[in-house]
Amino acid sequence: MSSIVSRGSSTTVQGRGEGPLRARCEVLAYRKLGGYHSLTFVAPEMAERAQPGQFVAVAVEAREATLRRPFSIYSVSQHGPWAGTVEIIFDVVGPGTRWLATRSKHHVVDLVGPLGKPFPLPAQPVSCLLVGGGYGAAPLLYLAQALAQQSLRVDMLLGAATQERIFNAIEAKRLSASAQFTTEDGSLGVEGVVTDVMPRMIEAAGTGVIYACGPMAMLAAVSAAAKELDVPCQVAVEEEMACGTGVCWTCVLPYRRKDGVVNLRACTDGPVFNGARVAWSAVGTSAMANAEDGRGRGRRGGRAEPAP
Repeated sequence: MSSIVSRGSSTTVQGRGEGPLRARCEVLAYRKLGGYHSLTFVAPEMAERAQPGQFVAVAVEAREATLRRPFSIYSVSQHGPWAGTVEIIFDVVGPGTRWLATRSKHHVVDLVGPLGKPFPLPAQPVSCLLVGGGYGAAPLLYLAQALAQQSLRVDMLLGAATQERIFNAIEAKRLSASAQFTTEDGSLGVEGVVTDVMPRMIEAAGTGVIYACGPMAMLAAVSAAAKELDVPCQVAVEEEMACGTGVCWTCVLPYRRKDGVVNLRACTDGPVFNGARVAWSAVGTSAMANAEDGRGRGRRGGRAEPAP
């Protein structure tokens, strides 16, 4: 994998220091995107530091919700120190996200970010396949823009239970050389799951690296298929998080190293990992239950909302 992708620096910003920021950010816009919700925050310094695959931790003010909620960054705008914005995508699945869905323009929300390690970009000119489940496609669309800036071929494969749960199919088509969709009910694209389509997409595009984000069961299936096809695979995992900064160790992921399996923190050691080295069979059953089945029909496709 080291010959294909390069990690680089995840947080260094020239002239701005390093590490995540905490800021009270004004909501610039709220909108519905298909079956999901979007919030755009005015956060110039976070926008300057953000890279695809990173996330922000959002403080919510719901009575039943005491922990910050982590959300992958969907897009950033970097138009100067006063115009930078950060956009997140979410689904309403609990008290925290219900509260977020009531935010609108000029509301102020407490954010910490950008957090975590970003997707490593290719060190060689290779064709890239981006595989997303539900709104796990959101950070992949951000990544697609970064890959396009390097003049790399991008193909996209998005899956969900129904057409409504596919995230931003139009944008996926716009940003990719080819885009395929799978739905459980056949309402859009191929009836089935993403791993049904992966082999022929890889063959057609000559894929050199796979990037994936979505429910844990989908990521396990994609990683297994990628290994079988001998294609490197980077995954942004969906683990429940409490602090988001590596202190609490609630988001540990079993990961294979030369000296055995170790527990790494998804929030600081990830959320992006080499899919071939994740010990998927040892991942907690609660994380695997975040998907509707074992092959990638996830309900949320992004970071899970912790229990209150």
